[in-house]
Amino acid sequence: MQALPTKAYGATGSIFNGLKPMEIERTPPQADEVHIDILYCGVCHSDLHQVKNDWHNTIYPCVPGHEIIGRVIGVGSAVTKFKAGDVVGVGCMIDSCGACSACQEGEENYCEGPVSWTATYNGYMKPQNKDFNTFGGYSTNIVVKESFVLRIPEALDIKAAAPILCAGITTYSPLKYWQVGPGSSVAVVGIGGLGHMAVQLARALGATVTAITRDADKQTDAEQLGAHQVLVSTDKKAMEAYELQFDFILITIPDAFEVNDYVKLAKRNGVITTVGLIGPYKAPLDNQEIAMHRRSVAGSVIGGIAETQEVLEFCAKHQILPEVEMIRMQDINDAYDKMLDKEVRFRYVIDMQSLKDAE
Repeated sequence: MQALPTKAYGATGSIFNGLKPMEIERTPPQADEVHIDILYCGVCHSDLHQVKNDWHNTIYPCVPGHEIIGRVIGVGSAVTKFKAGDVVGVGCMIDSCGACSACQEGEENYCEGPVSWTATYNGYMKPQNKDFNTFGGYSTNIVVKESFVLRIPEALDIKAAAPILCAGITTYSPLKYWQVGPGSSVAVVGIGGLGHMAVQLARALGATVTAITRDADKQTDAEQLGAHQVLVSTDKKAMEAYELQFDFILITIPDAFEVNDYVKLAKRNGVITTVGLIGPYKAPLDNQEIAMHRRSVAGSVIGGIAETQEVLEFCAKHQILPEVEMIRMQDINDAYDKMLDKEVRFRYVIDMQSLKDAE
């Protein structure tokens, strides 16, 4: 079977000195697979962590990108849900074991199989060896199992929709699981790529939403996104005034932080859930603060395929879109520098035509 040469951008080795143009190979679609021409790809903070091997699990070469919007250009003989010309999406997963209880219950993101789920890039979540790799959306095309392909609602602007496939589902899933809705008092900590989606989603679910940020300059942005009020976390007196105020606190900070500062804000029986951080908190949890008010501290990771389709439909219904800045593929290293310096306004999206047009 003849391989499909594919232009891409990726990291070639563990000494990270920027992403570079490279060529990878895709295999033609099997019977149950869909071949997708990539139109747009979001830039996630985890892309930066992965290419730099911050989690000590990167397989090189590494081609990031798991917020993919594209158009179907071919399907396998057994595919029934999609046809050439359909606008589709691919998120963080492209396969799972399909047999464990999590997969059977539509929560492939918690696959309990021997290698867990297969990531859109960097191979298995629990690799048995380093011989198997996958390449993501910083490329001109991708081939994915039909069951892991999402349909993009016509009401969504495809130039902006890509981050829903990671930032959107990562924040929507815990909001739904902990039954956020009318009457809920919700705090969203960190108003960046994840947080700006969380504010919009929590508001649309009917909650009273407080945005918590270190940056007072983000107040206007947070209010425009739907926050009822904004709390500046560096204001000690303001933080004390909000103690025991929230049913649910969603923390979207991507790097190690002091979680105990936010635990006190939760009501009795309140839940604090961290998304975005893959690793330990800056300091251990103070269990006295947890126990004295029967608070719960939890974590969450993306969402299953059915729930990802659900959040796409929810965003279409409520006219929710990520705030994005379009860039060329050739500008990705500059974009990474700005992400590190926190200069990006919520989310970058790569126009993949720039890679297709490159010499």
